[in-house]
Amino acid sequence: MITRRTFVSSTAAALAYATLGRELHAAEPVKIRISSCGVGLKDAKLAGLEGVEIGVGDAAEKLRVAEEKVRENYKKEMQETGLVISSFMMGLLNSYPLASDPRGPAWLEQSIDAAKDLGAKVILVAFFGRGSLGNRGNIKKADVDVVVERLRAAAPRAKDAGVILGIENELTAQQNAEILDRVKSPAVQVYYDVGNLTNNGYDVPAEIRFLKERIAIFHFKDGANYLGDGKVKYPEIGAAIKEIGYNGWIVLETSNPSRDAVADTKKNAAFIKKLFWMA
Repeated sequence: MITRRTFVSSTAAALAYATLGRELHAAEPVKIRISSCGVGLKDAKLAGLEGVEIGVGDAAEKLRVAEEKVRENYKKEMQETGLVISSFMMGLLNSYPLASDPRGPAWLEQSIDAAKDLGAKVILVAFFGRGSLGNRGNIKKADVDVVVERLRAAAPRAKDAGVILGIENELTAQQNAEILDRVKSPAVQVYYDVGNLTNNGYDVPAEIRFLKERIAIFHFKDGANYLGDGKVKYPEIGAAIKEIGYNGWIVLETSNPSRDAVADTKKNAAFIKKLFWMA
């Protein structure tokens, strides 16, 4: 039975979503490109994407992506598909932390050089697992101090290469801004994962508005669900992204509920296009 209270509540929610949609639609079309870290270039092409995010490889003195043969293979695939590599992911830093592993600075340099060669504009510098810098209530100050110095040292090379080092972690927008203030380089920004930070209990739309142009790129996910079917508040997040004038990549880091990676990637991409009135 639908009570008056339920009707009023559901109507208010519908009006709120409609208002957000009108705000996005009324403004200038956003210049967003869609990529994925879950499929290769050929599958991304089938799913209607424009690029992919690739991993730099496992821990080694020379990263896999630093191998010329590996990059040549990527170049060949890019030429065949017409797609590009949007970004790199340094996931190895979750197990071999930038704050403590002596190979960290060399890995940053190798990744920057490889990104320049492949035309990727952002490198995800990860801080999870063993590499975590803490969270809202427990920041690892000593680790942050080392990370700031290593990022500061790598920043000129990244700037010269036209590459941004995007730090992704579990810290608040304010804590990330403080790190960026210490590094003092436009070549170091935030890689913002709306799913992770929703799960951490942060007000994601407010954080996006706070960071503004200091966000280099976004990860979109919604747990084990298709985008929009979980607890991530995508209409509000979409409005915030539009409000800050973001023009760049949204990278899918999504699940495959149907176990068909291409079909699920295509479905999630369609959600993003609808969210930003691109379809």
